[in-house]
Amino acid sequence: MKWLTAFALVLGSTMAHAEGNKFSVPANLKWKEECGSCHIAYPPQLLTGENWQRLMGGLDKHFDANAMLDPKDNQEILDFLQRYAGRGGRNSAPSLRITDTPWFSREHREVSINTWSDPAVKSRANCTACHVNAERGDWSERGIKMPGGQQAGEREEQSERGGYRREDR
Repeated sequence: MKWLTAFALVLGSTMAHAEGNKFSVPANLKWKEECGSCHIAYPPQLLTGENWQRLMGGLDKHFDANAMLDPKDNQEILDFLQRYAGRGGRNSAPSLRITDTPWFSREHREVSINTWSDPAVKSRANCTACHVNAERGDWSERGIKMPGGQQAGEREEQSERGGYRREDR
């Protein structure tokens, strides 16, 4: 019986690892409506509770826009974000930009400069340009469609002469 329990635990952890890019986020209509009205409602796990607190406390200057909310709505969203926030330095960014977290940098290290500057992408914060199922919480590599024909796992490397060449990994 012990071996069956051990097997189930190993299988479960393997499946959890395989689904590691699926952010399970409970429904919060206010968060989805307010945050999702201007951009994707970013999963709370992508920043720490402290980062969310600072971000929600400065909505009057939210990345050069005024995103002020009713105080009650602000508190509801903040409570939700903090409840499900990421932990540790990998999810923290002094700039409050998810794209500046160590986690984001590591996960996107193979994305070329040309992809980031593609007109269909426009910004590192435009997750849905490549993660076509992100709105449903699926951030897996299976759900990636790169603009400009570049495939996931393909990167461009700078050659010794300063130009870029495409390479499959």
